[in-house]
Amino acid sequence: MSPAELTFEEASRQVDRYIAQFSEGYFPPLLMLARLSEELGEVARVIAHQSGKVPKPGEEAGDLEMELADLLFVAICLANQQGLDLARGFGRMMAKVQLRDEGRWTRKEA
Repeated sequence: MSPAELTFEEASRQVDRYIAQFSEGYFPPLLMLARLSEELGEVARVIAHQSGKVPKPGEEAGDLEMELADLLFVAICLANQQGLDLARGFGRMMAKVQLRDEGRWTRKEA
């Protein structure tokens, strides 16, 4: 399966198989929330560097794709640990924004 064909379900299974190798299992929810916050900070750091902030001496500018993937990994861990279906949640979220924001933005001409 190519990365372009990866589904939420398959990503969830891959993460679960990875975590199942370790007796510690998934981190508790509050620790995963802390990890989400840390990964979001890394995303912010990379975007700041891309937007003109000069990295500290010896600090890499960063890799936004990897940082977003790290954030996604932790979100999938949290969803798995809580028994949530991200595909269903994503579908519900898209329906919500499509209904709520129907007339909010200027549509492009076809």
